[in-house]
Amino acid sequence: MLDQILPQRIDNTYRGHRLALWLFATVLVVKTGIALGTIFNGRAAAQSADGIPLDSFGAGGAAAVVALFAIWGLSQFVLSVIGGLALTRYRAMVPLMFVLFLCEHLVRRSILLVRPIARIGAPPGLTINLALIVLMIVGLALSLRRRADLPLA
Repeated sequence: MLDQILPQRIDNTYRGHRLALWLFATVLVVKTGIALGTIFNGRAAAQSADGIPLDSFGAGGAAAVVALFAIWGLSQFVLSVIGGLALTRYRAMVPLMFVLFLCEHLVRRSILLVRPIARIGAPPGLTINLALIVLMIVGLALSLRRRADLPLA
């Protein structure tokens, strides 16, 4: 299993179940959309998707939150670009990218448990994030499942 997560050669030879590639592409499209949305429209993303009451922060506080959202969106976009390279050119990296996406997501959620952000209502971002976690876990499991048509090498 560790050989599939950290392959000796990063090439375009994919060893996992093909459905994992479709799940990875879905996760990648959603994460890229979220990243671009937070970069270019961070205020709306913070208020609508995450339920952060920016109007109660004052002008400086709201501007800082929007800037931090844009910075976070940029880091997510960089991960998405690397994921896109994995999907199109270096498919042996797909299990590793699932692990990286999952680790980043779970650690970020853990940080928010320790340092919670005030939210209003039931923002849809929580549901989307839960769906992403499920897709990433299932995709990781499928990407680690060796295809029958490949030798054990």
